[in-house]
Amino acid sequence: MLLVVLDLVYTKVYLKSSNRGKIDYVYNSQAQQYDVVVLGSSRANNHFVAPLFEEKGLKTFNYGMSGGHLFEASLLLKLMVERQYTIKNVILEADLNLSNEQMADGIASKFLPYIHNSKTIEKHFSSQKDFNQLFYIPFYRYVDFETRIGFREMFFNCIHKRTVHLDNLGYYPLGKNPNANMKNDLTNLKPLHNKYYEEIKQICKANNINLIVVMTPMCTNTKGLDYFEKVRQFYPEIHNYENAVEGDQYFSSCGHMNDRGARKFTAIIIKDFFNK
Repeated sequence: MLLVVLDLVYTKVYLKSSNRGKIDYVYNSQAQQYDVVVLGSSRANNHFVAPLFEEKGLKTFNYGMSGGHLFEASLLLKLMVERQYTIKNVILEADLNLSNEQMADGIASKFLPYIHNSKTIEKHFSSQKDFNQLFYIPFYRYVDFETRIGFREMFFNCIHKRTVHLDNLGYYPLGKNPNANMKNDLTNLKPLHNKYYEEIKQICKANNINLIVVMTPMCTNTKGLDYFEKVRQFYPEIHNYENAVEGDQYFSSCGHMNDRGARKFTAIIIKDFFNK
């Protein structure tokens, strides 16, 4: 009985929160209108400068989530459609994240407070091996992911303490890191025919959303850069911008550009796809 009560209390708090992160921001929202929605991992979150789109008259929000996989990107888009968002264009970062179909625990857990209130979330998680525990055991999900959705996070939601995740229209700028490791090795990485990428394509097609899929830059000193060509062989529709920005001065780490690099890259994307 205590677990049931705690479950109800925690869930009620999350159902009234909309300023801690991008997931609760969407889940507890009503219909929005966007010219451009950005989806993907940190390589979307740190690489697409949403305010630059706005300067061109394009209403934009960057819903990229650091640490996220396509599992979460697909579910977030499903929730937007469910809430009757009007979206003209989705820019999806799909490159390194095509190599797995797993959920990213740290990000996926943010959907779990709503699993009993949303058939969309329930269905999306139903194929996970621990679904029965998460769905049927009261309060289990809050204990299992305590560091993500446990007491501390619930309390901050309760007092409506904001985070930086919604600042800059969702774009998170990185600085220049003088101690950054400017080496990477993608040799063992293999792209998959990713079912969550396929879901995103189907959702966009069904809702008349123009889907723009891109691979974003890596630092020059990266082994196994032929990975990006392998992705193109799997999915010829994906635009390869892996070498669109070159030079360590534009990177905060090997896989993430700093603000200067992100602005240069965003300008290229706007010119190539939104110049008209």
